[in-house]
Amino acid sequence: MRGTRGVVKPDTAIPATQGMRVFIVEDEVLLALMLTDILDGLGCHLVGSAQTVFQALSQLSDLSSIDAAILDVHIGGEMVFPVADALAERHVPIVFSTGFEPGDLATRYPGSALLSKPYPSETLAAALAGLRSVA
Repeated sequence: MRGTRGVVKPDTAIPATQGMRVFIVEDEVLLALMLTDILDGLGCHLVGSAQTVFQALSQLSDLSSIDAAILDVHIGGEMVFPVADALAERHVPIVFSTGFEPGDLATRYPGSALLSKPYPSETLAAALAGLRSVA
């Protein structure tokens, strides 16, 4: 395990998360670093990360294989919906992360997970495992 920020240790990782290829869209640098540590501890592979909607869309065109994405709903003053739409077209499961009211996320993106910030690493692990089990 990298770091000591209270991330899930490999021996407690949920097996369903092992080897997952995850894409992150998060505009808060410290939170993105924390997510990277958590994913590492869960045995996931970070395939890319972006801090803006534009960066995310640019990277998605180059990524061929993504098992799940973690998207901050409000990214750099924008809604992350263009990224979520692009991922949904590719049938990539999504975990939305937000500190705000989720609005119509469940209706707009059925099957997605929603985490309210702040959330513990165990909650993220369970959400990712749940996405993989229905994918």
